[in-house]
Amino acid sequence: MAASRHALGRVSPESSVLFLCDMQEKFRHVAYFSQIVSVAARMLRVARLLGVPALLTEQYPQGLGPTVPELGAQGLQALSKTCFSMVPALQQELDSRPQLKSVLLCGLETQACIMQTALDLLDRGLQVHVVVDACSSRSQVDRLVALARMRQSGVFLSTSEGLILQLVRDAVNPHFKEIQKIIKEPAPDSGLLGFFQDQSPLFR
Repeated sequence: MAASRHALGRVSPESSVLFLCDMQEKFRHVAYFSQIVSVAARMLRVARLLGVPALLTEQYPQGLGPTVPELGAQGLQALSKTCFSMVPALQQELDSRPQLKSVLLCGLETQACIMQTALDLLDRGLQVHVVVDACSSRSQVDRLVALARMRQSGVFLSTSEGLILQLVRDAVNPHFKEIQKIIKEPAPDSGLLGFFQDQSPLFR
């Protein structure tokens, strides 16, 4: 029997949205912060080329500061929140997109805002694709366990390049050459390799 379309986790620009979660000044001390932001910026550049909407939040910006400029999110309206999940702040945006099937999720922190956002989105019947090389935590144990916990709940764990190529789908895509330049350089190392090797039973 063929797998259901939902179970396959396919993504397309027409039915996807990019969530950018809380990449703010006061989080610069988070492990691999600059690498995470670099990869999220790459996702945003591709989203803009392919017409994938991008939504941006900031956690209590009065205390944690604005979104860092290197994300390249100028022009996006950041929605302020205090709830860890992004979903309450973005409820109106989600309700206005009946064609939405998949959310691509980047940001901080994996065990808090990313995981709670992912679970809320699953509750709404949406596919969630966590961009693993665009998410981190202060504690790498928290990061590891949160990724495993989300996977148990039905979240798809994907790399930025894997998702980008799914969105492009075909080398005849008119934006392929521009996107090829974006992904030509490998994503920076964000400490993930050990998570997926034999010493990590959470991913077996």
